[in-house]
Formats: sequence, structure tokens, C-alpha cells
Amino acid sequence: MGEKKRYSDQELSEFNAIIESKIKKAQEELSYYMNQIQDLADAQETKLKSLGDATGNLESERLQTMAARQNKLIKHLHNAQMRIENKVYGVCRETGDLISKERLKAVPHATLSIKAKQAKFK
Repeated sequence: MGEKKRYSDQELSEFNAIIESKIKKAQEELSYYMNQIQDLADAQETKLKSLGDATGNLESERLQTMAARQNKLIKHLHNAQMRIENKVYGVCRETGDLISKERLKAVPHATLSIKAKQAKFK
């Protein structure tokens, strides 16, 4: 029997549940950041322009960066779900080998095996 080339439908379903959970958490965090950004913008509108605005601007930029990271994560997770639908989830895009279950549980949107990832940094 040859080496396994893809995960079973049951395994893909398990990975999809992990991804769904991560998407939900990421969307909740994104919503939190967006609310914080809005609250900060509302507070700045009511204040007179002063030196204190620099702190508000820095905080706003920090929150926007964090929101952008959450958006990017959500996009990667949705792409992982598309790979599940196409039954190519968990296949390394460099080597064609299966990515370990441990790696996919930790980073469910991974598209590279550890071996391929390490080779990129050599």
C-alpha cells in the first residue's frame, strides 16, 4: 500500500470543525477591534485637537493593524475551507506530501509542510 496522498473525508470534516471554530474566534476578535476603533474615533471627535491626539492616533493605528491581521487570518481560513471542499486540504504546495495532522491542528491554514517551510529559510 502506497503512501497516503490525501486526508479522508472524515479527517477533512474534523479539520473543517477546527477551522470553523478559529473563524468564529477571529471574527469575534475582529469585531472587538472594529468597535474599539469606532469608540476611539468617536472619543477623538468630541475632544479638542491637542497633544493627546498623538496617543489616540497611535492606538488607532495599532488597532487597525490588529484588525487587518484578523482579516488576513479569516481570509486564509476561508481558503483552507475551499481546499477542504476540493479535497486537497493538507497537501503541501511545495512537496505534494501530506502536512502532519499536528501542524494542521496548530496552524489549520498551513499550505507548507515543516520540511518545505524549513527549506525556504536555508
